[in-house]
Amino acid sequence: MTHLLLDLPPMNAAHFASIEDRVARLLSTTQDVVITQGEALLPLEGAIRATAGPGTTALNVVTGPYGQTFGDWLRDCGATVIDLTVPFHTAVTAEQVRAAFAEHPEIDFVSLVHAEAATGNTNPVAGIGEVVRAHGALFYLDAVASVGAEPVLPDAWGVDLCVIGAQKAMGGPAGVSAVSVSERAWARMAANPRAPRRSYLSLLDWKERWIDGGRKALLHAPAQLEMLALEACVERIEAAGLETVMARHASAAAATRAGAVALGGGLEPYVRDAAEAAPVATTLRVPSGTVASDLVARALSADPALPLAAGGGALAGEMIRVNHYGPEARPGAVRASLAALGAVLGAAGLDVDTDGALRAADAAWH
Repeated sequence: MTHLLLDLPPMNAAHFASIEDRVARLLSTTQDVVITQGEALLPLEGAIRATAGPGTTALNVVTGPYGQTFGDWLRDCGATVIDLTVPFHTAVTAEQVRAAFAEHPEIDFVSLVHAEAATGNTNPVAGIGEVVRAHGALFYLDAVASVGAEPVLPDAWGVDLCVIGAQKAMGGPAGVSAVSVSERAWARMAANPRAPRRSYLSLLDWKERWIDGGRKALLHAPAQLEMLALEACVERIEAAGLETVMARHASAAAATRAGAVALGGGLEPYVRDAAEAAPVATTLRVPSGTVASDLVARALSADPALPLAAGGGALAGEMIRVNHYGPEARPGAVRASLAALGAVLGAAGLDVDTDGALRAADAAWH
């Protein structure tokens, strides 16, 4: 098997383009789709640096750590940044975005994360997209975590730059990603003298040398194994049906949330409104007197394969994340996670009902 993986024929331009076309169909988009040869941070940063500069006034919606990162990149580009920050246990609303436009009519760029896997919330992109489109701003969306778990529709929502990655709900590789680009976004890049050119961050290079050339000659040797893995995971989604894959993620989220509530012991959902909870990961607030990272470490010491993680940074003390995405969007992973949490909370002297949690999870699986 190793020999087969190391002795592959080169991927030609036609094969590469055919994978881009399948990704475009997954997104139901007629926009240009560029598959970028790196983890999703590559197109996320590249798209901002291509379209933002000293003349840009950006509304940066912050519902988690990635929104904070985008604000840093925008400021580094010289943009004027207006942060719209909401508590991480909730989601932003279209009305909040509309109010920001009313207060700052000069806004011409909006950055938003669809699903924040790190904090467990998801934002109502369809409604926000209507508001952004009416205002006329360029709309940049991080859909890395959401694609495959919930609808991602760049054309219908008026998204100009939609970045996806395969490593979460799609169940694919981490080393390759993609971005759909509208004609408005290409025009913004072409008019931006600071947009990266002749650079690995450059989307314009792909436009000028790949797309405008009829996708006949690749810019450089593609990441062969990652491209084949991306193709395989898209094939798997096509075979199962995207609706079926999304329904499985929704069931995993509902089951995890119901099970955590029934478990007791002071554990409670971090995102308070179930309608604002992301289908890729359920975040849980640990009871007072416990430390989330310690509880996760004890659970993983018993079973390293559990899809559990502590919150990042300051959230490491209070948040546990159950990552039920991709291959972990299944009843067995949810049940194993709940049983492990029941065991570590029980060992900490808290009153838990693990059997009740498992019954509640089973009942909530759609």
